[in-house]
Amino acid sequence: MSTTPIDTWAVDLADITLIYPGVGTEVYMAVVAIVLWLAWHVWQVKHENAIYEEEKRKYGTPEHIDKAISGD
Repeated sequence: MSTTPIDTWAVDLADITLIYPGVGTEVYMAVVAIVLWLAWHVWQVKHENAIYEEEKRKYGTPEHIDKAISGD
């Protein structure tokens, strides 16, 4: 099974047009990957900040802070 027009590598490589499927889509795939990577970072920061704010609301009272500092 061949996905490219290459049957043998014993040819002049200047005559070969496509050596793998998807030639020409590399830039689009890289842009999609970068956008998804940045979107993941944005989501991760928002998620961690939400967890931090919840924990700060739950445990951030002056009594809890004094108790944590004093080691009780």
